[in-house]
Amino acid sequence: MDAALAVLLRADLLAAQYTVDRLRQLWGDDADAALARGDRTAARRALDALDSSAPDPAATLARTFLLGEPAPAEQLAAALPHLGSAGARELGLVDGAGRALLDLRPYSAIDGSGAVDWFVVSDLGELALGGPLPAEHVLGVGGASITLASLIPTSSVDSVLDLGTGCGIQSLHASRHAARVVATDISARAIDVARLTLRLNGITSVEVRQGDLFAPVQGERFDRIVSNPPFVITPRRAGVPLYEYRDGGMVGDALVEHVVRGVAEHLVPGGTAHLLGNWEYRDGADGLDRVREWITEAGLDGWVIERERQSPAEYAATWIRDGGTRVGTAEFERQAAEWLDDFAARGVSSVGFGYIVLRRPTESTSRIVRTERLTSPFASVPTGIGDHLLACLRSFDEAGALDDAELGGRRLVVAGDVTEERHYWPGEENPTVIRLRQGGGFARTIDADAALAGLVGASDGELTVAEIVGALADLLEVDEGALREQLLPQVRELLTVGVLSLATASLDAG
Repeated sequence: MDAALAVLLRADLLAAQYTVDRLRQLWGDDADAALARGDRTAARRALDALDSSAPDPAATLARTFLLGEPAPAEQLAAALPHLGSAGARELGLVDGAGRALLDLRPYSAIDGSGAVDWFVVSDLGELALGGPLPAEHVLGVGGASITLASLIPTSSVDSVLDLGTGCGIQSLHASRHAARVVATDISARAIDVARLTLRLNGITSVEVRQGDLFAPVQGERFDRIVSNPPFVITPRRAGVPLYEYRDGGMVGDALVEHVVRGVAEHLVPGGTAHLLGNWEYRDGADGLDRVREWITEAGLDGWVIERERQSPAEYAATWIRDGGTRVGTAEFERQAAEWLDDFAARGVSSVGFGYIVLRRPTESTSRIVRTERLTSPFASVPTGIGDHLLACLRSFDEAGALDDAELGGRRLVVAGDVTEERHYWPGEENPTVIRLRQGGGFARTIDADAALAGLVGASDGELTVAEIVGALADLLEVDEGALREQLLPQVRELLTVGVLSLATASLDAG
């Protein structure tokens, strides 16, 4: 790839104002939402209604690279005045007829450092191709990549490993907070696409290396690892198509297990990894218990959140459709039978999907391997949940360093996003239901009794935990020792999930 041509293309894209907001202005919110569902009709009609005597450069680029319409040479040249039609062909963006060969789209994001606009290159999707994807397909921005981006903390670090970079989207995010990033992928095509994505955005802090999983970084350690690995559980059977972007070449969930175990050799002490993954439920055994075993045997801390579980039939249908094969066709039914036979051979009853956060422990951190199922929607936080998770781990460490007596002597502060909800039977003085609701983070709902609700309500940094427990014991007319034994474990849990925090030393001193 000619780096000079990428610089010219970047200049043209910026001059054309080829951004998410600009395209939304051109075709409207409804058309934008329809396009996200794979329906180009409304967007095309909106662009057709524009003044054709002076084509808008952003509209020309959108027609070409997002709607799949061939661009007349003179219009493409006008939209890309520095690069030109010949340069676009040389970069592999279009063919001789002006038809797109790559997907080139604007992408916007927001994190702790603010909003940013980028350009992302990938292979053409099913909509543009009109059929199944090729095996070497390089995936663009999708639901999984956006989810992973939301898991990446925004605290500054020296080094990040983007394992399985694909189109390079996670490296763009990581470059905002790391002095250097190493991006790896086994696919030579993905390496070329990621390099173009990075050059189009003027990113120079990312080194791209080709190789399988951790092989390109043997002997190296990083402060942070991010990965959407090729975790899809695809049968290793003749006639079942494999895709480089999603199929890791291992049986069952062995690829995710391999990545989890490999992380331990590539994190600095205290470093964290942020992954997406699948895990199998086999012969009645809990899939999360299997992930817990991988983490424990690797000597890591871990926090695993299962977001979804699918039956073998649901899982197979999801990923067969993902490859462009339609439900109801003979090919779909043939592939589905192979998938179900493969699951049955291992006694798989369901497949879980979710997030895995790992940490290499240090002498100053408390050991934790936590697994949970959270299937309800998270809070709408534009900057994601990565920072929230790290803050929860820090809070767990702080509380873990205290015994019960020491914790009793500390003051607590309730998070500003926590609200309380009470339900009463008509005419009753006491509530039948008390719930604490978390407005941010994982938007948890925590059932509470009068004692726990009272403790949380009194946690304003003024009284110690022991003082609050004593006052509540008097108010509720219960044994103080028994109440302390009930509440302290609950306090530790609320500290871990971010509902409470330990007051600062200055407040404690006061």
